[in-house]
Amino acid sequence: MERLLEEIRKDVRETAHLTGQSVLDERVLEAFGRVPRHAFVPAELASSAYYNHPLPIGHGQTISQPYIVALMTHLIRPRPGHVVLEVGTGSGYQAAVLAGLVKQVYSVEIVEALARQAMERLQRLGYGNVEVRIGDGHAGWPEHAPYDGILVTAAAEEVPPALIRQLKPGGVLVIPVGGSHFGQQLRVISKDARGEVEERNVLPVVFVPLVETVVR
Repeated sequence: MERLLEEIRKDVRETAHLTGQSVLDERVLEAFGRVPRHAFVPAELASSAYYNHPLPIGHGQTISQPYIVALMTHLIRPRPGHVVLEVGTGSGYQAAVLAGLVKQVYSVEIVEALARQAMERLQRLGYGNVEVRIGDGHAGWPEHAPYDGILVTAAAEEVPPALIRQLKPGGVLVIPVGGSHFGQQLRVISKDARGEVEERNVLPVVFVPLVETVVR
């Protein structure tokens, strides 16, 4: 894990000219270091869990590169009292990292099999402040809004308006935006105290598409 954390710090320094982030919040890295990534990947890939690259988790989905997970977590500025929405639960790994930093995580996953596996895994590993539902992430999870932070782990063609509506004034939304695999940018959307929205692109990325139909 220490080797992986050093690789993440190195990537952060090397991309600082794009992201504006030369270091990450040490709280984020500490939370990251407490999560057993091998428990969130298929058993046959466990030996690769602590390399700094994405891995397939089935159903055409992936667990993101550790550097990207850490960066996105840092960008939403998590605090202990925050309530955060994640769109795209996947294996539950990003939610587990967030769970160590905020009060509550609500996570939406459109692939039913992945959502059920993630629910069981997070419960078994003791992440009691994460709740997962099956559904279309474009709609967010309005029942628990507004959110201090929203983190989307799949690329949308456009930013879903529902997610901006569900973001609390003073909150931050981090989302990959762009076409399938090409021309995507990691975008940070901030809402000020008056509800005014500011957007900026921080890094070219490659994510799987944000799906709109529930996959059984």
